[in-house]
Amino acid sequence: MRAEKIGFIGLGLMGRAMVECLQKAGYDVTVLGHRDRTGIEEALSRGGTEATSAKALAETCDIVMLCMGTSDQVEGRIYGEDSVLAGTRPGLVVIDFGTSLPSSTVKIGADLSEKGALYLDAPLGRTPAHAKDGLLNIMCSGDKTAYDRVKPVLDTLGENVFHLGKLGNGHTIKLVNNFYSQTIVCAMAEAFALVDAAGIERQSLYDVMAAGPNHSGMMDFIKNYATDGKIDLAFSVANAAKDVGYYRQMAEDLGLHSRMSGSADTTFREALDTGSGDRMVPEMVDWMSENLRREQQ
Repeated sequence: MRAEKIGFIGLGLMGRAMVECLQKAGYDVTVLGHRDRTGIEEALSRGGTEATSAKALAETCDIVMLCMGTSDQVEGRIYGEDSVLAGTRPGLVVIDFGTSLPSSTVKIGADLSEKGALYLDAPLGRTPAHAKDGLLNIMCSGDKTAYDRVKPVLDTLGENVFHLGKLGNGHTIKLVNNFYSQTIVCAMAEAFALVDAAGIERQSLYDVMAAGPNHSGMMDFIKNYATDGKIDLAFSVANAAKDVGYYRQMAEDLGLHSRMSGSADTTFREALDTGSGDRMVPEMVDWMSENLRREQQ
């Protein structure tokens, strides 16, 4: 058994895969899941322990990891009577693997530091399948001493592990990355919808665009659905809307007005309003085809 005892909060698809990877590597993992107990029995069957609360988990672990969908969810576990903060002690390292608002991250870090704990933001790239095999991209930032201490654990989970400087930098870069990628999603979805209306084959559009500097991995994800019906990017419209919205909030927190994110933000929010939140972002090709025509009426 590895020396560091890990507490893990958030057993969604990514969290479950990360816990499996850690347990296979020999780490002692205590889990705290949702009320529906998703993923808990799996972790217990591999020798894990279940915590009764975030406070109890923090009191008994050396490293606390959170893998949750929103800043509100993270704050819900950090603060409160039975929270991580309530169970924090000097030397504890807390890591947020989600995509959160940097302003929230910095505040949490300050509050934890008052009790002698250290906070790292370490948002992730790639998929749960990569997580299971320890092949994630990890964008970590925060106290370098804390980073060096947990680096062996991060190396277990990730193929590419970056230390990006002060607390909040990881979340900032992740939100910039997702703003950029989801803007491409919307642009490619509209491009395919437009050539449909013009009577041009989608493959012809892709062949021309992919032969030049526009070619990208994100373009290929959208093309694979547009031409072959294949979804190989499992990222929901709801998550895309959240991340673009967080990007815009981050810009405001910096005293800036984001010019380029507005169209993507409006598009994803309209998709949410029309019941498409559970669709995967490659399916925005269908949504765009339906809604471009609606705008013409």
